[in-house]
Amino acid sequence: MSAVEVLRLPLTVDLSGFVALLQRLEVPYRVSEESGEQVLWVPGPQLAEKVRGLYERFPDGDPHFQLPHEAPTEAPRPGILAQLKASPITSLVLLLTLAVAAFTGLGENFSTIRWLSFQDFQVQGDYVYFSSLEEGLAAGQWWRLVTPMLIHFGILHLAMNGMWFWELGRRIEARQGGAVLLVLTLGFSLVSDYAQYFTSGPTLFGGLSGVLYGLLGHCWVFQRLAPCPAYRLPPGVMAMMLIWLLVCLSGLITALGFGAIANGAHVGGLLVGCATGLLGGALARLGR
Repeated sequence: MSAVEVLRLPLTVDLSGFVALLQRLEVPYRVSEESGEQVLWVPGPQLAEKVRGLYERFPDGDPHFQLPHEAPTEAPRPGILAQLKASPITSLVLLLTLAVAAFTGLGENFSTIRWLSFQDFQVQGDYVYFSSLEEGLAAGQWWRLVTPMLIHFGILHLAMNGMWFWELGRRIEARQGGAVLLVLTLGFSLVSDYAQYFTSGPTLFGGLSGVLYGLLGHCWVFQRLAPCPAYRLPPGVMAMMLIWLLVCLSGLITALGFGAIANGAHVGGLLVGCATGLLGGALARLGR
């Protein structure tokens, strides 16, 4: 079912109360910014008409309102297909990640991985020989700058990164749109890959974790400057992720035999994510 525009309002209008009402009633929605305005979307014309009427009555929300003959706890949740359609860029990145996981055997098939790694390489016996990055770029292999984010080593690596991208990607896509999420994802991948290459030199690395730290930093700083329901993360999430980052930086995870951690990618992603969150949040705040 295609999304239908319900409201188009100036950025100065505070929709947080009404959005909170929609969330309490479990009404599927999406808010985007277009040409200096905020646009509220819902799936289907019938629901759009009801939401318009609801906004006319309760533009600031109402904590006691319930839909007639319908308890909020009984409102149907959108199915997985509806959620995938509502967040196409988030879904596309995850589907590409799953496809790459299948083709690379979750990091076991080096002959396939070498086409997506930051640098091309050859395995000879117990040694891995990397080609220079400049050589690959000169040959037109520019995709290598971002494709390492699609490579995962093991089912746990894939599951954890996929879960967090699903959670954070949908929030950004709902608040700022799919185009912004795509630019942020590619940009965070580029910066985190370069940061890892700068700190570790020629090595084989991959995963969405650098991008995830970027998305996390973006939501965190944006929310502090321009509070919005979409970027309101559960309490303790940021603290937990920062603690995990410090534990990884300490070398404990590697010492315990869980493999090398791409700390450069994590730190690089977090820093650039905080920078984009600062810029986006400041612009959103000025537009109110």
